[in-house]
Amino acid sequence: MNQAAAQSRIEELKQSLEEWNYQYYVLDNPSVSDQEYDRAMQELIALEQEFPALITLDSPTQRVSGTVSEKFSKYFHTSPMLSLGNAFNYEDLVHFDEQIKELTGLSAIDYTCELKIDGLSISLVYQNHLLVMGATRGDGIAGEDVTTNIKKIKSIPLKVAQPNLIVRGEVYLSLEEFNKINAERAAKDEPLFANPRNAAAGTLRQLDSTIVQKRNLDAFLYYYVNAIEDGIPTQYEALKHLEGLKFKTNKEYQLCHNVDEVWNYIQKYQDLRHQLGYEIDGIVIKVNDFKLYNRIGYTAKNPKWAVAYKFPAEIVTTKLVDIFPSVGRTGKITYNAVLEPVRIAGTIVRAATLHNGDFIIKRDIRIGDYVELKKAGDIIPEVIQPLLDRRPEETVKWTMAKKCPDCANWLEKTDDEVDQYCVNSLCPKKITRGLEHFCSRNAMNIEGVSEKIINRLFDLGYLKSFSDLYLLENYRNEIIELDNFGEKSFQNMIDSINRSKEKSLERLLFALGIRHVGQKTAQLLAKKFQTINAIQNATVEMLSVINDVGPIVATSVVDYFNVPNNVEEISKLINHNVNVKYLKSDSFVVQKLENQRFVITGTLSKPREYFKELIENYGGHVSDSISSKTTYLLAGTDGGSKLLKAAKLNVKIISEIDFINLIEGGE
Repeated sequence: MNQAAAQSRIEELKQSLEEWNYQYYVLDNPSVSDQEYDRAMQELIALEQEFPALITLDSPTQRVSGTVSEKFSKYFHTSPMLSLGNAFNYEDLVHFDEQIKELTGLSAIDYTCELKIDGLSISLVYQNHLLVMGATRGDGIAGEDVTTNIKKIKSIPLKVAQPNLIVRGEVYLSLEEFNKINAERAAKDEPLFANPRNAAAGTLRQLDSTIVQKRNLDAFLYYYVNAIEDGIPTQYEALKHLEGLKFKTNKEYQLCHNVDEVWNYIQKYQDLRHQLGYEIDGIVIKVNDFKLYNRIGYTAKNPKWAVAYKFPAEIVTTKLVDIFPSVGRTGKITYNAVLEPVRIAGTIVRAATLHNGDFIIKRDIRIGDYVELKKAGDIIPEVIQPLLDRRPEETVKWTMAKKCPDCANWLEKTDDEVDQYCVNSLCPKKITRGLEHFCSRNAMNIEGVSEKIINRLFDLGYLKSFSDLYLLENYRNEIIELDNFGEKSFQNMIDSINRSKEKSLERLLFALGIRHVGQKTAQLLAKKFQTINAIQNATVEMLSVINDVGPIVATSVVDYFNVPNNVEEISKLINHNVNVKYLKSDSFVVQKLENQRFVITGTLSKPREYFKELIENYGGHVSDSISSKTTYLLAGTDGGSKLLKAAKLNVKIISEIDFINLIEGGE
């Protein structure tokens, strides 16, 4: 076969395979057998191997190829992916409707109601008909480029009829797939996913894209960015347009003409939610007419033209079989309930949190009681109270644990706190939980060191402290012989450990697990003192004067550095060349606009507060008046006198597009 004939056949196969994908994964109505589909796919693979120059991005074979970068790169959304405000009852919806009517001056408003899928928000970018970018929501301004993994979702088209398009939606995992994955993980003695949303989010961020392919993620698309500019006037018509482009939308959406119709829709799906085959945690209500959006406006974080109705917490009854304590990385004791299995919010629950000992005693919860259990959204199931009228006679009052369940050290509890603590620095569970935190994404971001691996290496004696991570290379031969741990996995882990040495001081401070020191406090301390040595020598008075630190946090920091074992551990980290200085380039939030002063004028695409918050999030400052110290004048239409003053003072005037480029490129 010559190249021209091959190209013709390849195009024919691509078209057939994508159409069959659409029928199977979107319409749920397959038109060919699996054997016929597989034959066509194998023929396409063979032709592309023979004529590699004919491989294109829209080929179905590209769903099963490609690798994910070691570290996901950032993608800055062309328009922010905003979160929604919440409504919890009928009165909240009436208030929302009244606000819309007041802002628009209209007496009646149409709403499009859609199921609120409990998944992971994504944005898809198509250029010249092809899918070129798939990104997570992230912080709403910048997400992660997960394009390779997005292409593994077979309901998402690689090519569309429209040349350029940005569409957003939700990646989710069906309950059937979720239960299948957890069954497989249980068989391998791996930790189970708490719920389908966590499983979907964890899957989409896998560095191994073959795992993504095996887990059968799916996606519903629901938002057409710039629809009104493309001549689509309403949300209802935008959904129809997306369906015409062969995107998978959730077919349960409905056009409602008033709040009562919205409420009826909510009641319907509150009753049907567990029959859907996927999890939802509410209903999204959007003003249908796009032309009203700018008139209605935005807050700094939410559009005013939409609201999310959150379903009330579901309450069920089951028997409490046992109560046991567990130890966290700080030594805090949390009590947990073992339950007779019960279905709640679409999943089977066998355990729940009981918080602390005081919680159990005040409610007189006992082993053997029948208890009420609730779970709202993705919150861990929680025992509410015992049902006293069903209490068996043989139950006895529960008492707090006196010793740590892992190291048998005596637990401590101060009079002004409700929590008990294991204060033994050599407690195995404190060490392994602390190591998990140290390696976590927002701390030192060490990949390939999971909870299971930490426990194995701890049991073998290779990993007993943070500094031991930087000695693991000495055990190469022993570790690569372990089950499921080959040369490649080991080297990837070591490479990630070595990269962590270059992290900024605030990441290390957060990673150490100092009590009361979260990400924000760690950054404040690092920025103020610049080195760990300076923090180590700081007094409570010196620390307390920092905004948002205060005496409790200051005392905790000083106490931490007064422990000889902690000081010795930091010395070891320094000896392993772990950075202990503040690096602006690696701060938790990239401060691209630090020390830059902005003034905003004119009409922009979003409210002024939105741009003000964005500037401040990136380290800049916003003032009302222009001076010689102003770095930029961000100008929309009808800029007025500030434009003249900026020109006189040689202040650089930038447009909204220039501003986005400034954030994305830093120039």
